[in-house]
Amino acid sequence: MALLFVVLTIISCCSNVVLLEILMKEVPGCGNIITFSQFFFIALIGFIFTSKYGTKKPAIPIRNYVILVIIYFAVSVSNNCALNFDIPMPLHMIFKSGSLVTSMMLGILILKRRYSVQKYISVILVSIGIFIATFASKKIKVEDFEIQTGDQLWIGISLLSFSLLMSAGLGIYQETLYKQFGKHPLEMLFYSHALSLPGFIILANDISSFIPLFSKSDLVQLLPMVSLPKMWLYLLGNVLTQYICARSVFTIASNYSSLTVTMIITCRKFISLIFSILYFNNSFTFAHWVGTFLVFTGTLLFTDIRSLMHQKHKIK
Repeated sequence: MALLFVVLTIISCCSNVVLLEILMKEVPGCGNIITFSQFFFIALIGFIFTSKYGTKKPAIPIRNYVILVIIYFAVSVSNNCALNFDIPMPLHMIFKSGSLVTSMMLGILILKRRYSVQKYISVILVSIGIFIATFASKKIKVEDFEIQTGDQLWIGISLLSFSLLMSAGLGIYQETLYKQFGKHPLEMLFYSHALSLPGFIILANDISSFIPLFSKSDLVQLLPMVSLPKMWLYLLGNVLTQYICARSVFTIASNYSSLTVTMIITCRKFISLIFSILYFNNSFTFAHWVGTFLVFTGTLLFTDIRSLMHQKHKIK
């Protein structure tokens, strides 16, 4: 069953990224209405089926979920604010791709875990592969980095570093809650999104400004008597795939360690990057092939397929 959710994670999350890219290309700056729609839909489904219209008492105390939401909110705000401090988008993407490394570091420092040399090497290979592919896909040139080198840049880097550490800490805190209160992935999915909804009040004006833009988009005929503006149709697809993606990730988190979850998500990000390049007819350079080789080699090393196959053979 866990393997099924891994597959669902990769398919749904990759589809979600493609729809997100389409939405952002059609109507630039519509990120907040997309995020709000995702959170609202997931919270609504959870309110009906998980909390039974608020009648089912949560297995994990609300105060623990409040901490989870605060960490998640801090990650989101830090990522968005960093772009206001002269941080180039490629640098932003590279920092976010470093979550696998920080997850392992915090696992060592907080959870006192120790990993094999093979896993350390695999993490390094995956990280380097994503860095190379990111640079190649964005066609980084020296002139793209003509940004200020003063306090603005360092503030942005500080925000990204903070976000990276908090993101890794979020996965570890989630894992800690499962150990303390048991595994309740659907409940955690619901409360982490429902308790975040009040935060969108500060973004209400921005969200509402995109409603008429979406409504004025070209109509798509769904049924003989039913049509829908294409932007709302894209948003619906994005919301549904985000729900499947988020539910799969939370379920995986209840079966695997935070580092393994991060590895799965990291590889999903890389697949999304490659798929985006092919889908939107971007060039696939030699650097992309190098990145692909490093990522999948690192993934095979991390999962240690050879050892798993050997154990399976011994069991037989």
